[in-house]
Amino acid sequence: MNSKQFYTAIIKFMSGLLLVGVLLFLPAGTFAYKQAWLLIGILFVPMFIAGLSFRFGWLVLPDWVSYVAAGLFLISYALYAEVLRENAYLSRTIEVQENQKVIDTGLYGIVRHPMYMSTLILFLAMPLVLGSLISFGITLLYIPIIAKRIRNEEKVLEEGLDGYKEYKNRIKYKVIPFIW
Repeated sequence: MNSKQFYTAIIKFMSGLLLVGVLLFLPAGTFAYKQAWLLIGILFVPMFIAGLSFRFGWLVLPDWVSYVAAGLFLISYALYAEVLRENAYLSRTIEVQENQKVIDTGLYGIVRHPMYMSTLILFLAMPLVLGSLISFGITLLYIPIIAKRIRNEEKVLEEGLDGYKEYKNRIKYKVIPFIW
């Protein structure tokens, strides 16, 4: 990589970072949007490290891993789209909406939180698509983050959504069938 390519790559990376920042912070009207900072961190830090990993040959994965991960990435998009179709009550904030009902069909009949299932696959696949084992290790930090959010969400749903406790007893797995 020559210096022109290096600077071009840095400019593109920073432009993407700036664009995502504008898309998040401008509508929020503040930089005190901690979830936006979290998203920026989990998106851009692993990408940056994946680029360094490729450049310097740090624990670069074989090509077939990238291809399998790309397939998983696409599957996760399809799963996410299905979740959006199945659940009109999805919200960024943890809340029970007026007239909300427990959804227990489709993906919700397999795991209680299929949106987190799809985003987990998505986030874990990204660094593998880029071929970076180091970035994959960083994205594993997403697991305790969503585990905490799920605990909070389930508490709110148990307290405010009729039938959720029974649903929770019927559907044993939160995110990954037969595992979690």
